[in-house]
Amino acid sequence: MLDRSRWIRHDRHRSIDVAGRVRAGTWKGMVAGAGGVAVMTLGEKIEQRLTGRPDSYMPAHTLQRLLGRQPDGEPRAMNLGMHIGQAILLGAWRGLMAEGGLRGPRASAMFTVIRLANDQTLENITGQGAPPWTWPRRELIVDVLHKAVYAFATGVIADALAEDPPAWQEARR
Repeated sequence: MLDRSRWIRHDRHRSIDVAGRVRAGTWKGMVAGAGGVAVMTLGEKIEQRLTGRPDSYMPAHTLQRLLGRQPDGEPRAMNLGMHIGQAILLGAWRGLMAEGGLRGPRASAMFTVIRLANDQTLENITGQGAPPWTWPRRELIVDVLHKAVYAFATGVIADALAEDPPAWQEARR
């Protein structure tokens, strides 16, 4: 059984339930990630209508490779599952950032890099992708823009849900 007392930070003025803040930040971040992926997907669909760019099946093909399978066709359900699932899980990270006091546009910019790094790591480790600096400039701009939309939308939601005061400020009282 987990000894909860090890997860309580005892400071001069009051104790901080670190485990509780981590749990809350994780769940709030996952909710924020769901909201962020909804905003990003809407933006992608609008952009695709305007530019004529087809759907990308990179999420599904990456997931297929992670599962030890060869990429096969255009599996919509798998594509959507990876697209949404990855965004929700990564949202937990942004929720922890917000709970810890890393909030606002600077924190969302940091999170944009995390989102991009996550995608690129999975795509490249599976051999499905290629480093972004090898992509055509337009493709790179579109991808970074959509991931930034996700990161900032997720950030707005995570920041709004985070408990006040941030943990780092609470620890200094």
